[in-house]
Amino acid sequence: MQAPLVAHIIHRLSVGGLENGLVNLINHMSKERYRHVIICLTDFTDFRNRIQRKDVSIIELGKCEGNDFSVYTRLWKILKELRPDIVHTRNLGTLEYLIPATFSGVPGRIHGEHGRDMYDLDGTRAKYRLLRRAVGPFVNHYITVSTDLANWLVQRVGVRPERVTQIYNGVDLEWFHPSVGPRPSLWAEASVPPGGMIVGTVGRLEEVKDQLTLVRAFLHLLDTESSARSRLRLVIIGDGLLRKEAMSLLKSASAEHLAWLPGERSDIPEVMRALDLFVLPSLREGISNTILEAMASRLPVVATKVGGNPELVMEGETGLLVPPSDPVAMAEAILSYFKDPAKVKRHGDAGRKRAELHFSMEKMVAGYLAVYDSVLNRKKRGSGRFKD
Repeated sequence: MQAPLVAHIIHRLSVGGLENGLVNLINHMSKERYRHVIICLTDFTDFRNRIQRKDVSIIELGKCEGNDFSVYTRLWKILKELRPDIVHTRNLGTLEYLIPATFSGVPGRIHGEHGRDMYDLDGTRAKYRLLRRAVGPFVNHYITVSTDLANWLVQRVGVRPERVTQIYNGVDLEWFHPSVGPRPSLWAEASVPPGGMIVGTVGRLEEVKDQLTLVRAFLHLLDTESSARSRLRLVIIGDGLLRKEAMSLLKSASAEHLAWLPGERSDIPEVMRALDLFVLPSLREGISNTILEAMASRLPVVATKVGGNPELVMEGETGLLVPPSDPVAMAEAILSYFKDPAKVKRHGDAGRKRAELHFSMEKMVAGYLAVYDSVLNRKKRGSGRFKD
């Protein structure tokens, strides 16, 4: 007998934290337990090559910008043909597609909340809250990646607590590990001297990720700390709308040669091992995969005190938390590591240990399996189409 089929509905399969979590889940889940298909509302990129299983199909719906009501019909037909046991949507942009999933006869319907974007940073906009409540009857169960998001679903959206399960993302502790031996060189012209420090971040260069605050913090340090220009270097990995502006800021301060912004990279584990300090300047986060990857790489973390970041970074133990959009506070946090190499090692060691204890890939997969199994068991007991 074939394993049950899960149809994952996402906006687009490309570089991103949500997508990375989905790929990790599929790669680490036994094919004897569940089969998977990914349905992209728009399209997919070469990121699909990260999927290691050969039995996973990816379907493009080719959704146009704005309202494209034909997608509902195309999705309904695909689901009627596939007959998945579970449909798993993620984030607000896919939530409404649980309605055609319901009417196509899919018995198990799960929605995941992985974080919010600029259009609704705090999850308080009335029209989106109304949408979530309207679609609520079509959802069997919710999964959130942070306690912060779970509390928001219960307290602000009105979802009953028993319908929500919080599961932290996992990190591949073999893929992301501390450097051994000499630190690899990121870019030849960096010329990082002994005792120098490389500060870096990884992520989409979009407004919600706010890498410009990190650039401004870096420039503030160059202006206020006498040895920073000779000893401090900045790495920003990723591409997006902010990349050009970030490079412009660096150039205006005659600091472009002290920073490296190469765009997207496929060698993130090697990049992490070449850093001394990881910084996440986001305005909003669900649970950051890059923080977990940095911790697994034995890096201390400076992160903004938003979303699920405080659930990962133990203040004063594995890193430091700062207010969002505050380059001076971020610069002061970076400076505390710049002046104290022992603190870098102490917090990095503690972060690696925390990643091993609490954020293994096995623990994440077990959490999703428990929810999938629970939803299927309710199906077998004959739960009604619109019941919780």
